Amino acid sequence: MSDFTPTEWTAILLSLRIAVVATLFATPLAIALAWLLARYDFWGKALLDAVIYLPLVLPPVVTGYLLLLTFGRRGLIGEWLADHLGIVFSFRWTGAALACGVMSFPLLVRPIRLSIDAIDRRLEQAAQTLGAAPWQVFLTVTLPLALPGILAGMVLGFAKALGEFGATITFVSNIPGETQTISAAIYSLTQTPAGDVAAMRLVLVSIGIAVVALVLSEVFARRVNKRVHGQ
Repeated sequence: MSDFTPTEWTAILLSLRIAVVATLFATPLAIALAWLLARYDFWGKALLDAVIYLPLVLPPVVTGYLLLLTFGRRGLIGEWLADHLGIVFSFRWTGAALACGVMSFPLLVRPIRLSIDAIDRRLEQAAQTLGAAPWQVFLTVTLPLALPGILAGMVLGFAKALGEFGATITFVSNIPGETQTISAAIYSLTQTPAGDVAAMRLVLVSIGIAVVALVLSEVFARRVNKRVHGQ
């Protein structure tokens, strides 16, 4: 660990910070949309479903470019945010968190939706017959029962955010200390003479974090499976 340079440590810590922020801000919206998709049929549901999963099939560079057009300093929404609220995403670490949140969002929604689908509706109906309001049913019955799926989604989303590269570098560039994540740092090192050793150190860090995240996700997924199948 002592072999890591200050620049590498900065990239590691910045990546963790961005991944945590992206996951925490994306999770409430993911829960809301997963619940909506699991519990209701409505016009445009298939389209909403497609939009949610679009980042998984689009080239990350395309997603990053769309974010730049939308949230850039002169973007459709970004200009208003900058002029009226002083919020700027482009070329900032907050923009990297936004890009990571968008790219990881489908991996958040999927396990949460499956977990909510697996909940016995009779439990929610019983709470309603006892006088609980819809929001109370959601908070005291649905949300606790869906917790393993929520945690699984958060772990997968965190891992995806940690390894995001294409959308991030397109939207916020590769600025050391500001937007240079582990992935961007590895890319820079591979373009630098004698940078292979440092790049390999960061690769090993990325692999280690990803393996831990996948193991945790599998543990939570098994809990959901036990709840569904009773085994």
